[in-house]
Amino acid sequence: QVQLVESGGGLVQAGGSLRLSCAASGGTFRSYSMGWFRQAPGKEREFVAAISYGGGSTYYADSVKGRFTISRDNAKNTGYLQMRSLKPEDTAVYYCAADPLPYRGAGSYDYWGQGTQVTVSS
Repeated sequence: QVQLVESGGGLVQAGGSLRLSCAASGGTFRSYSMGWFRQAPGKEREFVAAISYGGGSTYYADSVKGRFTISRDNAKNTGYLQMRSLKPEDTAVYYCAADPLPYRGAGSYDYWGQGTQVTVSS
């Protein structure tokens, strides 16, 4: 079973950048697909981005395509979400997730982190 801990959230002005990290432990991270999701106040959790276990396949929500980049470093057991050109509507708690399937895309994941807050001011 893998444990996930997100970091890197914070307050940033619109147009700014942040990089979120997701540190994994307790499992063979390189064999897990990974995803990022977010939940804004009063809204349902939504898919943001996904990456296959080897990093060769990625998938993005239309709302972040071209602005966010998902990546992973299996040697460091860490996943990343680079966020650029941030908008106030990107404000949410961001969660990383992992699944033993090679590629989960926007589907359901078995393991979740606790989340990190991202706030984008206008």
